[in-house]
Amino acid sequence: MNVVCNNSVLYVMDFPGFDAIEVIDKRRGRGTIIRDAAARRFREELAELAASEEMADFDDLIDHYQSMLMQPAVYH
Repeated sequence: MNVVCNNSVLYVMDFPGFDAIEVIDKRRGRGTIIRDAAARRFREELAELAASEEMADFDDLIDHYQSMLMQPAVYH
């Protein structure tokens, strides 16, 4: 597993062996696990933002996936 993104908007953990990504919206405290084709698409979209330092770009990305982020994020 690899931490792919950790900023004020997103926390993204990649599980390449399972073709899955965990996404947590820090603003709302909600997250989900995305698998297969959806995970690959999310990786591609996140890679396009890699050079961006604009939080609004990350807001737009996560807002697109908001309907999937249903699980409360629990921090240990």
